[in-house]
Amino acid sequence: MYTILAYAIPEESHKTIDTALADLAKISFCAGKDHLLSELKGSEYDLIFLFLGSARSDTVLLEKACKCVPHTPVIAIGPEDKPEVVVKVLQSGAFDYLVHPASVTRFEVATNKALENKALRNEIAYLRHRQDIVYHFDDVIAYSPSMKQVIKSLEKFARTDSTILITGATGTGKSFLSGTVHYNSPRRQKPFVKINCANIPEDLLESELFGHEKGAFTSAEKLRIGRFEQASGGTLFLDEIGEISLGLQTKLLRVLEEKSFERVGGNKTIYADVRVIAATNKDLPEQIEAGKFREDLYYRINVLPIRLPDLRERRQCLLPLALYFLNKYATSLGSEVQGFTERALEQLQKYSWPGNIRQLANTIERAVILEDDELIDSYNLSLPPEKRINGENGSAASKGNSSLVWHEKELILNALEECLWVQKNAAEKLGVSPRALNYKVKKFGITHPNWRKHC
Repeated sequence: MYTILAYAIPEESHKTIDTALADLAKISFCAGKDHLLSELKGSEYDLIFLFLGSARSDTVLLEKACKCVPHTPVIAIGPEDKPEVVVKVLQSGAFDYLVHPASVTRFEVATNKALENKALRNEIAYLRHRQDIVYHFDDVIAYSPSMKQVIKSLEKFARTDSTILITGATGTGKSFLSGTVHYNSPRRQKPFVKINCANIPEDLLESELFGHEKGAFTSAEKLRIGRFEQASGGTLFLDEIGEISLGLQTKLLRVLEEKSFERVGGNKTIYADVRVIAATNKDLPEQIEAGKFREDLYYRINVLPIRLPDLRERRQCLLPLALYFLNKYATSLGSEVQGFTERALEQLQKYSWPGNIRQLANTIERAVILEDDELIDSYNLSLPPEKRINGENGSAASKGNSSLVWHEKELILNALEECLWVQKNAAEKLGVSPRALNYKVKKFGITHPNWRKHC
């Protein structure tokens, strides 16, 4: 729920505001200029209604309020509707101006617009580069039984508001799938904010999470909004949560339980309605035994646990993922590469992939850059020989090229059948170009009597 402060609002408008916003926010009414400024210094609000008895004289108070809470939208309310009055009020820092008495609908529209604008500004403050996110679960490559079960569980989790803990080795897609969960949740219209707790020095992480006040420390030249505030109303993804120090774990536990915190160097209590998704590649129960992770925090974040399997545990996904990355990088790099040689496919299948999907993506990107022909050969994959699986994949290796060819042909046939034998749609499903699919169709001698109608 949002928090709204309504200052000096005439008694006859109290009921109107309650009717319009009671289900959306907790509303506090106050009067008196000193009371207003002390309230703004002591508490944090998502929105402020400020009544101007006389727009000409009260704009000074408006300017003080806007300066005191620069990141909180202020909606001014006044009896005058002259254009020059409205312009002056907006120039003084108000987000919007309502003519008194305002209707229930006018309060609803103005409030939703202000809160949406605040959420967008917070998200823009966080987003400095494009996020690589799949917005629909149906678009996630999941052919193996283990990965299909993961997606099924995450679809259910997305509909709830509970904390999710995603575990799994580095490069299995924890950050990637956290975005998919957010954009399939009731919070999809609100900010999605990520932070990697392992990449930020311990002494700066608290400021990154909760923000800081101006002058909180030597380099704090201005007020800074933290990730929890940026994500208010939406989702915060805490990657590598196992790297957080014990002291910061205590503060994080409080935020998760009370949804409140203070900025570094500040004493205002800030409330943030945030859904948290945490991820780690560490064994947290082991960390607890070693005294490196709080047991109570573990139980607080482990409400909905999910483990992402290693790439070697989801072999059915390997070739579709490789084809997806090939098409992605060939398109972005303007390359004519269309596929893999059988020798390259064999090497991809036999390799252990200790770096999981991230390593696979980097390998394919490098190979696309290096390859001069239409098919990527094994020498351009540049996979370290000692990393290949020698014992685990004995059966697959013994079948040799025929097994790999059969698997690739079977994958193409399944995609064609699911897409009613429309090659363009099947190519899109496989994550390859139509040209690359046509090459494989001819290579394997695949035909269908209805292709003349559909292609």
